[in-house]
Amino acid sequence: MPTVTVQPTGVSPADVLAVARGDAHVLLAESTMEAMATSREIVDGIERAGRPVYGVSTGFGALANTSIAPERRSELQHALIRSHAAGVGAPMPREVVRAMMLLRVRSLALGRSGVRPLVAQALVDLLNHDITPWVPEHGSLGASGDLAPLAHCALVLLGEGWVLDKSGARHDGGEALRRAGLQPIELAAKEGLALINGTDGMLGMLLLASHDAAHLFAMADVTAALAIEAMLGSERPFLPELHSIRPHPGQAVSAANIHRLLQASAIMDSHRDDLAHAVQDAYSMRCAPQVAGAARDTLSFVDTVAARELVSVVDNPVVLPDGRVESTGNFHGAPLGFAADFLAIAAAEVGAIAERRVDRLLDVTRSRELPAFLSPDAGVNSGLMIAQYTAAGIVAENRRLASPASVDSLPTSGMQEDHVSMGWAATKKLRTVLDNLTSLLAVELLAAVRGLQLRAPLTPSPAGRAAVEAVARFAGEPGPDIFLAPVMEAARAVVSGRELRTAIESELGPLA
Repeated sequence: MPTVTVQPTGVSPADVLAVARGDAHVLLAESTMEAMATSREIVDGIERAGRPVYGVSTGFGALANTSIAPERRSELQHALIRSHAAGVGAPMPREVVRAMMLLRVRSLALGRSGVRPLVAQALVDLLNHDITPWVPEHGSLGASGDLAPLAHCALVLLGEGWVLDKSGARHDGGEALRRAGLQPIELAAKEGLALINGTDGMLGMLLLASHDAAHLFAMADVTAALAIEAMLGSERPFLPELHSIRPHPGQAVSAANIHRLLQASAIMDSHRDDLAHAVQDAYSMRCAPQVAGAARDTLSFVDTVAARELVSVVDNPVVLPDGRVESTGNFHGAPLGFAADFLAIAAAEVGAIAERRVDRLLDVTRSRELPAFLSPDAGVNSGLMIAQYTAAGIVAENRRLASPASVDSLPTSGMQEDHVSMGWAATKKLRTVLDNLTSLLAVELLAAVRGLQLRAPLTPSPAGRAAVEAVARFAGEPGPDIFLAPVMEAARAVVSGRELRTAIESELGPLA
C-alpha cells in the first residue's frame, strides 16, 4: 500500500488522489507534529492570560461577542461540532469524504490552527482504519468553510455521528471507533473550530474533478477525431501552422492530438483529393480544437487555483508565529467556487459539441453517405436514434448545471456571514457535469465506431482500429437493433477507463 506523509508544507494533488481513491496509508511527519505543538503552546498561553480571542474564549458567528468562561470552553467546542453537524440528504461519496479529511489534516499540519497533534492524528486514524464519516450532501454554503460537512467528520472523532460503509449503509460512529480499537477524543479550546473552518470539501471535489477533466478532455479529442474520420472530414483544419497564428495553448494541444489521430487512415485517404468533397467541414468538426482547447486552458486556470489553495492556511482565527491570533476571511470559498463554475461551463460545451457531431453522424442528409441513424436496415431498425435523444437530454441538463452557483449568495448567521461563496454547490455540480460528459463522449464513441465499421472495406486510422476493437467486444457489428442501455454503459467505462487510451498511445505516443 502506498504511503502519503503529511509535511508542514502540506500535500500534493497526487497525494489527495492516492488517499481518496487509492486508500494510501497516511503518516504525519515529525516536523508536522512539532509545528502543531508550537502553535498549540500559543493558544495555551492565551488561555492562561485570559485574553478574549474569537473561537477560543468567545462564541461563534453572530455570537462572537459572547464571552465563554474558562471551565466551559471545552464544552463550547463539543457543542459547536454537534450543532454544526446539521446536514441533510444523501451521503457524499467515500472518495470525497476521504479527500476532505486528508485536506483538513493538511491545513492543521501547517501549524497555524493551534490544535494539539492528537487532533490531526485522530483524523489520520479514521483514514487508515477506513472509517468514512457519513457526510450529507446539503449543508455547506462554502463561506465559513464547509462547516456542516466537516462537522459531520469531526463528530465521529468524538465517538458520535454516523459512518458510511462500502455498501452505502449508515452505522453509529462510536461503534465504528470501538471496532477499530480507537478512542474518542476530548476537544480543547479552539480545536472544534479548527476542525470545521476550512475549504476542504470544496478543494477535495475540485482536485478530483480536475483529474477527471484532464482525462476526459483528452478522450474528447479521441472521440472527435473518430467522428471526423467516420464523416469523411478533413484533417487540414488541424495543421499546426493554423493554430500557431492563434496561440491559445490548449487549442494547439487539442489540434495536434486530432491531427495525429487522423493519420494512416485509408478512410481519410479515400477523399483527400476528391474535388467534389466539401470545401469546409461543419463547425462541430472544424472547430473541435477551439472548444476543447479552451476547456484545457480553463482547466489550467483551475489547477493554478487548486495549487494555491493546497499551500494555504484556511482557518479562523489563525495563530501567527509571533504569538498573535488574528481573525481572517481565508475560509471564504470564492476562489474555488469561481474556478468550479468556470470549468463546469467549459466541460458542458465540450459535451455539447460532441452531441452535435453525433447528430451529424446519424443524419443521412449530412453524414456523407452513411445510412440513417447508422443502421444498415433503417426503418424496421432505429439504430442509434434514441442514443442521440439521450445525449440531447444530457446536454440540456449540463446547460442548467453550467449556471454558476457562485453568484447565488444567501446571508446567514444573523447577517454576520452576509456573503457566502456557494463553492460546495459549485464543485458538487461540476462533478455531475463531468459524469454527464462521460456519457456524452460514450455516445460519440459508439456512433463514431459504428460509422467507421460502415466504411468497410476501407480501414480506419490506428486510433480508429483500436476503438473499433474495443467497442466491438460489447456492441458487435452494425446490424439489427440491440438492447442499447448496457452497450452505452460499457462505452462509458471505455471513456472513463484507460484501456482504449493506452492502446491508442501505444501506437501514436502519449496524448497531451
